[in-house]
Amino acid sequence: MRRGMPCRALPRETMDLLTQIILEAGRSAVELSLFVLLPIMVVMLSLMRILEARGVLDWLVARLAPLLRPAGLTGLGVFAAVQINLVSFAAPVATLAMMESRGASERHLAATLAMVMAMAQANVTFPMAAMGLSFGPALLLSLAGGIAAAAVTYHGFGRRLSAVEARLDETLHHRVADDAKGVLDVINRAGAEAFKISIGAIPMLVLALVAVMALRTSGAIDALTGALLPALDLLDIEPALILLTLTKYIAGGTAMMGVMDEMLKSGAASVATLNSSAGFLIHPLDVAGVAILISAGPRVARVWKPAAAGAAIGIALRTAGHALLPA
Repeated sequence: MRRGMPCRALPRETMDLLTQIILEAGRSAVELSLFVLLPIMVVMLSLMRILEARGVLDWLVARLAPLLRPAGLTGLGVFAAVQINLVSFAAPVATLAMMESRGASERHLAATLAMVMAMAQANVTFPMAAMGLSFGPALLLSLAGGIAAAAVTYHGFGRRLSAVEARLDETLHHRVADDAKGVLDVINRAGAEAFKISIGAIPMLVLALVAVMALRTSGAIDALTGALLPALDLLDIEPALILLTLTKYIAGGTAMMGVMDEMLKSGAASVATLNSSAGFLIHPLDVAGVAILISAGPRVARVWKPAAAGAAIGIALRTAGHALLPA
């Protein structure tokens, strides 16, 4: 340091406040991941994998695929819908990669990607059901929004994409559970998968909660809310949605879930707000979600723009549906 230059260390009070925010955010993130997300994901993933191993999902996909083919969805596309609703938003990445490697057309890839980006991911809906989310209506609206997104992409935004595809092998390769040992193996693997999802969510949750608490403590959120209050009143939008929206579209759905949990506990948001905004806040169409989904392959990445446009239509449909549900 040059002589005469003052040391610009943060004041002790600021450092103490920052340390307190980090510790509080870390505690909230760990509690949410280990005591809410983990047990729910263990149960649901075990159920999902057992149904998969028993052939129930194969039976379901085989019967739904002909019905959803007019919307631009193949059998693997239907399986991707089951995955995002019952596993997590990252689960369909493997299915999208499988579709690409097996020669699915870009038009079908765009429709499937749009559907996935418009639907509610299980790693958020199941834990938020414990917070008060009406799971049944959320699941039905998720399916409606996903099918609408696929159809409008296949017949509209993606109609100029290539429809040429190879002879598709839509066989779903997965483990079987014909005996007790097979069932136990499936459950153990599902538990390990759930643990990986839950632990993997902690870093993003901590960072998101630290940012939120710091912005709130500094008064930045109150200032932004005050500036937007006339517009919010005119549109009948709750001020609590500002923070939730910023968190969701920058840091992703899991981070938004952590912020929502903290706001519900503090009284800054209500269960009614959670349910009315679920269509707008619970889906993978955000910076983190899109980045992960398009990692499935180069052809999937090429069709993300028409897919995102179609997904926006599906999300708008879901948003309207949740807003019209009785409180």
